[in-house]
Amino acid sequence: MKIVVVGASGTIGQAIVRLFHSTQHEVIQVGRTTGDVLIDIRDEHSLHQGLEKIGKVDAMISAMGDVVFKPFNAMTQADWYTGLQSKLLGQIQLVQIGSQYLNAGGSFTLTSGIIADVPVKDGISAATINGALEHFVTAVAGELPAQQRINIVSPTVLSESLASYQDYFPGFSAINADTLAKVYLRSVMGRENGRVLKAFSSCGTVS
Repeated sequence: MKIVVVGASGTIGQAIVRLFHSTQHEVIQVGRTTGDVLIDIRDEHSLHQGLEKIGKVDAMISAMGDVVFKPFNAMTQADWYTGLQSKLLGQIQLVQIGSQYLNAGGSFTLTSGIIADVPVKDGISAATINGALEHFVTAVAGELPAQQRINIVSPTVLSESLASYQDYFPGFSAINADTLAKVYLRSVMGRENGRVLKAFSSCGTVS
């Protein structure tokens, strides 16, 4: 299969790339500043231009998106726009434009996060955006053309990032990126559609 991984240079993205490479798939690594093809998914022209260069693919995975962690009363309009334009509208636009470049029966896999289910300190933006993304996926699943599928992975905090984020996630079970990558493999290679695939611990996943 020919698979696009957006956010391939990040911790999750690198693990996804390793796993799909190990299973003999062709992986195109995409990012804003590094990768095989440079695409800013916030920009419609950049998406069209980059995907035109890549050509038809069998799966698109998004493992990126910026959000701001701040108390609600300290959030500025610019802080809100950071997450809305990057993680929310960027991933929605990837699906809307990307569906033109996805083969029949292909799949999208987006990324949200546990904060959609469990509020955390200073996480109001992430909670709002993750929740909106999950509702988008369940709503759009029946409208994609040519039997295309879509799912979204909702991970807990990464063990690789716990040192930086542990103050926001006290008592949470972490998951390592290589274990999490298997959930993306499940989404791409399986038959699920319109599902939120929750990866809340290293012991397994529920949905």
